[in-house]
Amino acid sequence: MKVRTHRCGELTKAAVGQTVVLNGWVQRRRDHGMVMFIDLRDRTGITQVVFNAERNATVHQGAHALRSECVVSVTGQVMARPEESKNPHLPTGEVEVFVDAVEILNESKTPPFVIEDDAEVTESIRLKYRYLDLRRPKMQRLLSLRHDIMKAVRGFLNAERFLEVETPILTKSTPEGARDYLVPSRVNPGQFYALPQSPQLFKQVLMVSGVDRYYQIARCFRDEDLRNDRQPEFTQIDAELSFADREQVMTLMEQMIVTVFREAGGVHLPTPFPRMTYAEALGRYGSDKPDLRFEMPLYDVTAFAATSEFKVFKEAATKGGIVKALIVKGGAATPRSRIDALGEMAKSFGAKGLAWLKITAEGQLESVIAKFLDAKAFAAALPEAKPGDLVLFGADKAAIVHDVLGRIRLQLGEELKLIDTKAWKPLWVIEFPLLDYSPEEKRYIFMHNPFAAPMDEDVAFLESEPLKVRAKAY
Repeated sequence: MKVRTHRCGELTKAAVGQTVVLNGWVQRRRDHGMVMFIDLRDRTGITQVVFNAERNATVHQGAHALRSECVVSVTGQVMARPEESKNPHLPTGEVEVFVDAVEILNESKTPPFVIEDDAEVTESIRLKYRYLDLRRPKMQRLLSLRHDIMKAVRGFLNAERFLEVETPILTKSTPEGARDYLVPSRVNPGQFYALPQSPQLFKQVLMVSGVDRYYQIARCFRDEDLRNDRQPEFTQIDAELSFADREQVMTLMEQMIVTVFREAGGVHLPTPFPRMTYAEALGRYGSDKPDLRFEMPLYDVTAFAATSEFKVFKEAATKGGIVKALIVKGGAATPRSRIDALGEMAKSFGAKGLAWLKITAEGQLESVIAKFLDAKAFAAALPEAKPGDLVLFGADKAAIVHDVLGRIRLQLGEELKLIDTKAWKPLWVIEFPLLDYSPEEKRYIFMHNPFAAPMDEDVAFLESEPLKVRAKAY
């Protein structure tokens, strides 16, 4: 095998006339008789290589053996493409390589799916043939982006005089937010190591050891169900610094995020990032990590519900629960079957159901619950709801209402294409609760970790009303 001189995505008109060596995978082959075209691919892109029978009959004949995903090495001369065959969609679209020699480095069976971004293939097949899936341009771009992000993170934190320190993977089980993965010890039968859910304890030890600025691109393990925002194994940027207050840490991390977006993604984020309290985020969007790329807020109608004749609303409002509304603008045309499906979704998230009503063009309330509601009182309680809208209600304990409506909000945002997928909306969420109550353990537990300090003005509640205590967490 000859040493390659260029990668497949690098050749431009500046290389015309040069003899080059390219190594890569056969993306596709087009046989035009005396001339055969092959798209040769590596992780940088694609170059069109040409097997011309008049130029080299032996090499042209050998090209008939090439199949999709064969690994080959070609030697040839870079030529400018004729004007009519230039491809403006490829960085290499102005040139092609006329092949003088070809070597098959590895033959390939017919792959189970086409190695292209738009190939229709199930996730299970992609995972079964992960080594093939990773060849797709999109996956190569994501791997490259991940590399660029890590490079930018390290560059920024190194410049800020942080030390990168690796912490142990085999450690002792400590209470965190999920179950631990346990690893049996061979030399200590009956005893186990735990894989770390985070380097939290170790970085605190580093702080008292005098390592005043630490970071690590850390592998973390949590034995929990796989969801959109949960993975059993993941990587996080972990950092800690001494002799700093919350504002200093937030400013530094904000600068790091801005740097990463600029250097790795070419995105310029405006600063400072907006801030929102945990209570506001949960109350307005039903989530402690709200997607601000679309609005659709939750509206509190508990006071109205307490005076209504609808039993579900009245009981929730008068027995310590809440009633909140989600307005789907122009949603009055939504078919009943879709509304019922949203109700089933709400039940799957822990709700007893999902009440709803439509506001007709004439401003009338249309729903099975409409007869229990005073139209004028409703209009006064929720003036944001207009004719033509659909209103969805959650009535239960606050935690259930926020979680269910927050999830439905995201679902509708995607379904109705309300989300501006090209926008970036970074946000600081601050003042998380310090404690939560565990019915299983019958005790108060830390919501996140035991190292978060309480807000100064909430210290007085630690003994009397611990759930009121907010943390200096963000």
